[in-house]
Amino acid sequence: MSLLATTPVDRMDRPYSRRWWALGVLCLSLLIIVMANTSLIVAAPDMTRDLGLSSRDLQWVIDAYTVPYAALMLVLGAIGDKYSRRGALLTGLVIFAAGSIAGSLVHSTAGVIIARAVMGTGAAVIMPATLSLLVATFPRGERAKAITVWTATSGLAIAVGPLVAGWLLERHAWGSTFLINVPVALLALVAAMFVVPPSKAHDYGKLDLVGGALSIATLGSLVYAIIEGPHFGWGGGPVVALVVFVVGLASFIAWELRHPRPIFNLRKFHERVFSGSMLAVLLFFLGTFGAIYFLTQHLQFVLGYGPLETGVRLLPLAGAVCVGAVVTGKLTPLLGMRVTVTAGMTLGTTGILLMTRVSDGSGYGDFLAPLILLGVAIGLSVSPCTEAIMGSFPENELGAGGGVNDTAVELGGALGIAILGSVLATSYESELTESVGNSLPGPAMDVAKDSIGGALAAAEQVGHTAGPQQAQALIQAADHAFTQAVAHTSLVGGIVLAIGTILVGVILPNRAKTQQAREEALSTETAERDKEPVG
Repeated sequence: MSLLATTPVDRMDRPYSRRWWALGVLCLSLLIIVMANTSLIVAAPDMTRDLGLSSRDLQWVIDAYTVPYAALMLVLGAIGDKYSRRGALLTGLVIFAAGSIAGSLVHSTAGVIIARAVMGTGAAVIMPATLSLLVATFPRGERAKAITVWTATSGLAIAVGPLVAGWLLERHAWGSTFLINVPVALLALVAAMFVVPPSKAHDYGKLDLVGGALSIATLGSLVYAIIEGPHFGWGGGPVVALVVFVVGLASFIAWELRHPRPIFNLRKFHERVFSGSMLAVLLFFLGTFGAIYFLTQHLQFVLGYGPLETGVRLLPLAGAVCVGAVVTGKLTPLLGMRVTVTAGMTLGTTGILLMTRVSDGSGYGDFLAPLILLGVAIGLSVSPCTEAIMGSFPENELGAGGGVNDTAVELGGALGIAILGSVLATSYESELTESVGNSLPGPAMDVAKDSIGGALAAAEQVGHTAGPQQAQALIQAADHAFTQAVAHTSLVGGIVLAIGTILVGVILPNRAKTQQAREEALSTETAERDKEPVG
C-alpha cells in the first residue's frame, strides 16, 4: 500500500484505516485557525504601541480576518465539494501560511490588515474542508466521537493561542505571533498528503455561481456593518452595507428557492433539528465570544497580567471544554441533544451572569468559575449541534454543510464582539465621564474614553504633565469604569443567551423525534448513494 493517501474515501469498501490520523491533521488545521484570533488578543497592546494604532485601526486588524472568513466559507465549501475537499484543505493551508509570513514581516497598519485578510481567506477554505473531510472519512457510528474531538480542539486553541503568543512576546516582537501558525500549517500540509484521503462529491453538477456571489455580498456586508457601525457610528459606510445586506438577502432567498441545485437549500430550516442547532450555535457564540472578549481585556488592563500570565489563566477554559466534550459524547446518545444543548447553554448563561458580580476588589478568582462554566458549556453544546447540522446534508454537500455550520459560528462571534463590545464601550465611557468629569485636558480625556488601553496611555501622559497622583487617579477611575462596564455588559449578554436557551429548547425536538429524523436522513442518503455510479 502506498504511503501517500491516494484512494478516494468513497471507493473504499471498509472504513479508512488511517482515519484517526487524518482527524489529527484536521484538528491541527483547525487549531491554527482559532489560534490566529486568540493569539492576537494578547499581542494587540504591543502592536498598538509599535504601529501607533488607533481604536479603529486595531478593530480592523482584528476584523480583517473575520470579514473574508465569514463571507467566503459557504462558497468555498461548495467548491471543495465539487472539485476536491483535500485539495481545498491543502490550498487553504498554503494561503494561510503565506498570510502569516507576510504578517510577521510587514511594519505598517495597512500591511497587517492585508495580511490578516489573506489569512482569513485561507481560513475560509480550510474550515469547511475540515468538517466535510471528517464526515466523509468517518463511518456514521464514529462521527459523533470525531466531532467531539474536533470541538475540543477549538476549545484548546482558545487558551493555547494566548499562552504561546504570551511566551513569544516575553522574548520577541509581536510579529512572532504570526509565525506560530507557519510550522503547524506546514506540518499539516505534508501530513495531509499521507493520511487524509481524497474526497469529492459525485455528479455535483454546475456550481450555483449567482447564489454564491449573492451569499458573499450578503454575509460580507452584514459582518462589515456589525463591526463598523456599533464602534464608529452608523454613517455612510455601515448604512450602505446594511442596504446591500437587505437587498442581497432578499435576492439570495428568491434565487435559492427557485434554483434546482442551490448552493444552500433554505428549506432545511423547516427541519427543527437543523434550525434549532443553527440558532443554538449562532446565539451561543454570540454570548461566549463576547464574554471572552471583555474578560481577557479585564485580565490584562485592570488586573495587570502580562500576555503569558493571561494565557496561563485561560487554561481552565480549555480544560473545561475537553471535559464538556467528553460528557456530551456519553450523555447525548442517552438523553438526546435537546437536553445536552440546552444544559450547555444554561451553564453558559450562568457563567456570563456570574460576571455581573465583578467589582473593584475582584481578582482572578472571581473569573475562574465563569471561565470553567463557559468551557463546559462549549463542550456540551457545540458537538451535538455540529453533528446535527452536518447530518442534515447529503454526502455530496458536506463542504457546503461545513460552510453553513462555520458561518453560524463566525457570524455569532462577530455579533457578540460587535454588540457586547459596543455595550461595553458605551458603558465604560459613561462611567468614566461620570467619575472624571472635566478634570482632564480635552485630548487626554478623548483618549481615555476611547478604551481602557487608551486610559492607561493617557495616564502616562498625565503623569508627565500633572504628576503621578493625577495619573494614578485616572487609572483608578478607568479601572472602576471598566469593571462596572463588564458587570453591565455581562447582564446584557446573559439575558440574550437566556432568551436564546429558551428558544432553542422549544425548537429542538425530543430524543425520539430527533432519532426518527436521523433515520429518515440516513435512508434518504443511502438511497441517493446507491443510485450514484462508482468511480
